[in-house]
Amino acid sequence: MKANIGLIGLAVMGQNLVLNMNDNGYKVAVFNRTTSKVDDFLEGPAKGTEVVGTHSLEELVESLEAPRKVMLMVKAGEVVDLWIEKLIPLLSEGDIIIDGGNSLYTDSNRRTDYLTEKGLLFIGTGVSGGEEGARHGPSIMPGGNKDAWEAVKPIFQAISAKVDGAPCCEWVGDNGGGHYVKMVHNGIEYGDMQLICEAYQLLREGLGLSVDEIQAIFAKWNTGVLDSYLVEITTNILAYKDENGEPLVDSILDTAGQKGTGKWTGINALDMGIPLTLIAESVFARCLSAQKDQRVKAAVALPKNPATFTGDKEEMIQAIHDALYASKIISYAQGFQLMREAAKEYDWTLNYGDIALMWRGGCIIRSQFLSDIKKAYEKNPELDSLLLADFFSNAMTKADAGWRKAVILGIELNVPTPTFSSALAYFDGYRTARLPANLLQAQRDYFGAHTYERTDKPRGEFFHTDWTGHGGNISSSTYNV
Repeated sequence: MKANIGLIGLAVMGQNLVLNMNDNGYKVAVFNRTTSKVDDFLEGPAKGTEVVGTHSLEELVESLEAPRKVMLMVKAGEVVDLWIEKLIPLLSEGDIIIDGGNSLYTDSNRRTDYLTEKGLLFIGTGVSGGEEGARHGPSIMPGGNKDAWEAVKPIFQAISAKVDGAPCCEWVGDNGGGHYVKMVHNGIEYGDMQLICEAYQLLREGLGLSVDEIQAIFAKWNTGVLDSYLVEITTNILAYKDENGEPLVDSILDTAGQKGTGKWTGINALDMGIPLTLIAESVFARCLSAQKDQRVKAAVALPKNPATFTGDKEEMIQAIHDALYASKIISYAQGFQLMREAAKEYDWTLNYGDIALMWRGGCIIRSQFLSDIKKAYEKNPELDSLLLADFFSNAMTKADAGWRKAVILGIELNVPTPTFSSALAYFDGYRTARLPANLLQAQRDYFGAHTYERTDKPRGEFFHTDWTGHGGNISSSTYNV
């Protein structure tokens, strides 16, 4: 009996996906560039399973049923293209290549078209949930050539996480749609993590609470509207003790790494003209953390003014909770607006309720909160912003006062809150009917003759003023997002 699917790349994620497929009744053939890893896998984690080990690409392809399905779990970028080129001469028309790595969506756009020309089908799929998710049920976000979907759908939906019996895996969109949604997921993940860190720092440095006290607060928060995987693991992290009995978190160097997906999201938002302010700030916060040596010097050269909190701690703890919740809503509202714009730009049909459901289980940003997003888009699939949905507008109204108190606390006590603050600024800007961009546009027209529109004229009519009396009436071209 031939294998149902092949997988190349036996790092931890690849191994765990193979074991997951095996558990769900699918026969998997595996290959790795270092072929000894195939033998190690079969003698180790895959011992006693139906997994088939192969030691060449030819052997892998020969072991597969038609249409052949080969999944790549390799490093994103040029490596994926190298494997595709090796596979093309071995596959037949209608066979399917699946890229399950964190590839840039534009690469998936290109690969879909390229393989279509070769008579092959391509799926670029985001896989979220880390090692645990891969083994027991990840969130899977497939896109590419939809003609391939029916062939892989049973496998992907079987191994994905389930929420109320529904798989956290549905077809996302053509070409790079799957990897695009995964990119936005990762951007939101950056934001969620930074928001939690700012709440932690306000509690620790602002209110002077111990790690154990903060751990108890996060444990409580995880039973309410902030119930999520990231709050849950934060609770577990804060409870973990080092060998000396002290919280391990205190011994971890404060420099954060990143793999680029948050940055990609921010760059794409700039290209699209969508104000993805919170996620951008979360990326910059990681960049600032990496400047450890400079920060140590600056802490001496630019000492903070001493300040101590003297108010009601319980009231402020609730305010920080509200700031975390409201800022989280802003982050998701911005992320979904970005996806809406991308759908227009790339002619994708994205189902935002389904996306929220796919993120509801298995992935890093999974939370109860996503069920509310799904309900909002079920009620109004054309929703301009989550902030305009009744549930979220009511939540923002309730959290508003506490949110402001938390940001003020950070300002007064020298505790940086880049994502709390930027989210609040966006919220205030979004609900301001008249922004000072009228003055900005006048400035642009003054120095560059970029023209402006008038409030007393129809939209689309542009005017130029000779502000100095000797500039003339010639206007410049303009760029609108």
